Amino acid sequence: MSRSGFAATLSRLQNRHGSRVLNHVGSLTAPRPFCSESDPRSRGRIKQALPGVSSFTPPANSSHDWVGPPDRMSNLRPIKYHIPEYESPLESRLRKLRQETEDWNHQFWTNQNISFSKEKEGFIYSCLKEKGLELRDEDGRKRTLSADEMAEFYKEFLNKNHQKHSVYNKEWYMRNFTITFLMGRVALLKAWRKLGWRQQDPKLK
Repeated sequence: MSRSGFAATLSRLQNRHGSRVLNHVGSLTAPRPFCSESDPRSRGRIKQALPGVSSFTPPANSSHDWVGPPDRMSNLRPIKYHIPEYESPLESRLRKLRQETEDWNHQFWTNQNISFSKEKEGFIYSCLKEKGLELRDEDGRKRTLSADEMAEFYKEFLNKNHQKHSVYNKEWYMRNFTITFLMGRVALLKAWRKLGWRQQDPKLK
């Protein structure tokens, strides 16, 4: 199984065992313009990623939130939030919390995917060794295990990481609850501002 299939596999297996894995970002975030490496404005701005660090960088003159291509380690799309010129303290608090949550989520899945890959390779090597087989066959092709044999590893991995996932899910929901609450306050603040401007300018009444 490749890294790209890890999130989907974990999701299916954990749903079967009655728990949930969140493998995407932004379930409770506001709509944003989508910009990718295919966008002419973003060409030349996607650098080689370092382990655990997304190097996606939007243009300096951007006036929108930017969503980058999937990171090769976490499989998540990095998000960079735009900093408005006239940002209120409340808006700044919301933006910083959203960005911190994106980075925290990215780091968690980077570490988790690395652990999964290493442990999976170790499991395969151990099983093949017990059978007296090498990692590759006579034709040089990489040996694989059966679906039932791999299911044993997936179950063991999920059980071993159950507590870690529980802590992650709890933190994820707490962060999103706070983000949603702050988004409501920001929306109310903007509505209040607009109302105030209408009252000051007779042409807007």
